[in-house]
Amino acid sequence: MKLLLHTCCAPCLIYPLERLKEKGVEVTGFFYNPNVHPFREYQDRRQAVEDYSKRINLVVIYPDYQPSQYFQEVNLKEKHPERCSLCWTFRLKATAKTAKDKGCDSFSTTLLVSPYQDQDLLKKIGNAISQVEGVNFYYEDFRPGFKKAHDLAKAHGIYCQNYCGCIYSEIERYSKK
Repeated sequence: MKLLLHTCCAPCLIYPLERLKEKGVEVTGFFYNPNVHPFREYQDRRQAVEDYSKRINLVVIYPDYQPSQYFQEVNLKEKHPERCSLCWTFRLKATAKTAKDKGCDSFSTTLLVSPYQDQDLLKKIGNAISQVEGVNFYYEDFRPGFKKAHDLAKAHGIYCQNYCGCIYSEIERYSKK
């Protein structure tokens, strides 16, 4: 199986990639995250993915950073969880279309490793996009490897962020008492 793996960040890439390789899946990364804000945060996350992927010899596709696309998608729908659903849909559609263009038969996302993301909704969105785009959505609950992967990332000095990525999640994260 050839799979395009939407990659949100380097720490979240570690475990899903390990599991997929164990299963003999040919993986290409896809760092598509126009939601990440501010630009410096985007650069830090991208650099971490670039450094890690070079170290493990993983090919990763890096589309241009265009945050205006994200803001157009969530405009007037900024409340959680609606914006998250829109953001996941937006990014997974781009992943599926790119997978199809690159000759992959499947796509998935490292978001499935996070205990902070709605697994059922991600699965539903991925399956719906799969039907429209004609490329398989690979679902696996990668959450059991979250802590181990993030501990490993910290031990190896891989950049670990403190919020999901968008300005709204940053505000929610840092305004909590």
